[in-house]
Amino acid sequence: MAKKVKEYEKMKYDFNKIVDRSNTNAVKYDERIKAFGTDNVIPLWIADMDFETAKPIIDAVKKRAEHGIYGYVAKPDSYFQAFCNWQKKRNDWDVNKELVSFSPGVVPSLSAIVREFTSENDTVLIQTPVYPEFYDVVEAWDRTVIENKLIEKDGHYSINFADFEEKLKTGPKLFILCNPQNPVGRVWSKEELTKLTNLCLKYNVFIVSDEIHSDLMLWGNKHTPTASISKEVNDITITCTSCSKTFNLAGLQASFVVFPNKAYKQKFDRFWKNLEVHRNNCFSLAAFEAAYNEGEEWLKQLIPYLESNIEYVIDFCNNYIPQIKPVKPESTYLVWLDCSELGLNNDELKDFMINIARLGMNAGQSFSRSLSGYMRMNIACPRSILEKAMEQLKEAVSSLYV
Repeated sequence: MAKKVKEYEKMKYDFNKIVDRSNTNAVKYDERIKAFGTDNVIPLWIADMDFETAKPIIDAVKKRAEHGIYGYVAKPDSYFQAFCNWQKKRNDWDVNKELVSFSPGVVPSLSAIVREFTSENDTVLIQTPVYPEFYDVVEAWDRTVIENKLIEKDGHYSINFADFEEKLKTGPKLFILCNPQNPVGRVWSKEELTKLTNLCLKYNVFIVSDEIHSDLMLWGNKHTPTASISKEVNDITITCTSCSKTFNLAGLQASFVVFPNKAYKQKFDRFWKNLEVHRNNCFSLAAFEAAYNEGEEWLKQLIPYLESNIEYVIDFCNNYIPQIKPVKPESTYLVWLDCSELGLNNDELKDFMINIARLGMNAGQSFSRSLSGYMRMNIACPRSILEKAMEQLKEAVSSLYV
């Protein structure tokens, strides 16, 4: 094993390589007609990457596939230990392995937590703009969303703490935090998280922290796990995370949920046991262990490539499309585009991006229902694809002023 790890550490990855994902049942490509009404768009939407994953992960999955028997699997102790070791190494977070649960994904985890830890007609606090599924997992169970809107100034987003406290005073049962933030890419500082969580302690509001993008730290930013702020904060926090975004493994459908005590963990586990959804598939077991134990070199090479793509988009807009203002993310491979200077309403902007620019992106309104004039762009693709997309966007914007 040690010899193999050293071989992987010497590998050089080519993120410029174009891999044809069409006709592989990839949502990003094969559901373009469903999402945009046409497949004649460059897909820069759903949050997965157009890069092959790390070689040790591919090798682990191949080895498991070659066994030839794909029966029911049990989760070995090493599966959870790999996750705990990763958190300690990357984030200096000591996770109690006995308080970690399996889930098929972060969004299913959020949905289950809302169902099990709140009651019908309770309110749940979120900070917008935010991942659209935050609305969905609350409203699906007949709970009500209340919003603390982030403050935007000169392309930088911050928390409106005064409004946050006012919303806490109304008595929400849960606060779902996006740490780091999707779509604006903020990495919340330890000071911001301390202030935020102290207010939750003051008003006795439980925290669910979605940390799915926490490994994708850009430009030397440091992730602070919400539960690591203090013992008191840990006691009111459930953390949902995975390496599926990190290593492009979303299709394997597995995630980790970290609880503050056994009672909460048992309640969560019972929900999935009652649905008979409590086992990994055999490939996610192999892939996730390999990712945590041997995939870090791939991630080290990925980060500067993502940074370079982001800088390319920002520079291109500054030089050729000043009407569109990208927000520089501190984390993630998602770029929040302020398109308000184009003077288009949400329907017009969506139509413009699809039918004129021929780009498939996520509409900003889905991240905040009162928002107008924004789009989210996924830049996790080979540079040549991104260059083509930006040229199409440039030509489309120019056509508005002819």
